[in-house]
Amino acid sequence: MGRSRGGLTTKIHALVDAEGRPIRMALTPGQAHDGTAAEELLADLKPGAILLADKAYDSNAIHDQAREQDVWANIPPKSNRKGSFVFSAFLYRYRNLVERFFNKLKQFRGIATRYDKNPENFLAAIRLISARIWIRSYESAA
Repeated sequence: MGRSRGGLTTKIHALVDAEGRPIRMALTPGQAHDGTAAEELLADLKPGAILLADKAYDSNAIHDQAREQDVWANIPPKSNRKGSFVFSAFLYRYRNLVERFFNKLKQFRGIATRYDKNPENFLAAIRLISARIWIRSYESAA
């Protein structure tokens, strides 16, 4: 999708639930800012939800969108941020669920090495693996 000196690069953005299961995913070029995918991912969040994201998603636009949807955004502030927002380090520990999801994705060789050059095919493979993660979560609960 995106070009850099290292070749073709792609960023995978994911929204997961409290169990670490994927809800929405998006792709952006590797050189694009992380916040560009946020509007699409955060659409239709339930009021009262808690959004946990890393510093790359710390922007006024994301905080405003979360406030409009009645969602609490628990995002650590960037070092250059002028204003301040309420941030809970205790809740931020649960962001590891997203990291665990990405680790599960990387267990699949085609995703880890990005064999597909077509972004639509690559996203389809990610969604197929995500369905498998959902199925495994139900099998382990039973």
